[in-house]
Amino acid sequence: MLNFKPKNIVILTGAGISAESGISTFRDKNGLWENHDVMDVASPSGFDRNPELVHKFYNQRRNQLNSENVIPNAAHKALAKLEEEFEGEVTIITQNVDNLHERAGSNNVIHMHGELMKMRCVESGKILLWKSDLSVDTKCPCCFKKGNLRPHIVWFGEFPLFMDKIEKKLNDCDLFISIGTSGQVYPAAMFVNMVKANNQLAIEANIEETNISESFDFHLTGKASEVITKLVSDILAL
Repeated sequence: MLNFKPKNIVILTGAGISAESGISTFRDKNGLWENHDVMDVASPSGFDRNPELVHKFYNQRRNQLNSENVIPNAAHKALAKLEEEFEGEVTIITQNVDNLHERAGSNNVIHMHGELMKMRCVESGKILLWKSDLSVDTKCPCCFKKGNLRPHIVWFGEFPLFMDKIEKKLNDCDLFISIGTSGQVYPAAMFVNMVKANNQLAIEANIEETNISESFDFHLTGKASEVITKLVSDILAL
């Protein structure tokens, strides 16, 4: 599949890579969470209307991530191995808000949709590490005011983080790998087009084909833990 030795690899990861670690989407096929519209728990307007509900939602997600049952899987570990052993540069751009890449050993990770284990003060903009539950009565450590903390998550209607940095990484890479993404969330769904505009090689790995599979040079079908482990081995053998 690879007939050259890449020097700069950019990897986009989505929900599919964390699914095997037991991360629940908390969202059913109708877009509901416990009978609440997703916009009620993942939008600025939802937070303005009912911050307590939003905090409850993210408290549950944080508690799940902190549970002993959720650990990095073989795909996370394979990417950490690639970063450690590859002679060139490896950058992970993730749509996921979990910390499984970091827990597996990856260091060069860009969280374009924010991070579940962080909070942000709405007044100062300061970002804080946060592992415990949060409520509207929690005092912000930086301004000491109640109700000023919100999840450091990119909600619907908000612009993804680090886009200038991401665009530069995509332009500079010679191999782009997309893992476990639906191809329906923008701007991430357009990354392959940016890469192909520069004639860089693009590989998609997913449990099934997506709406943008035809944009890639190669499509690998199967569980991320199996497909990515083999792909990483192939790259390191070049």
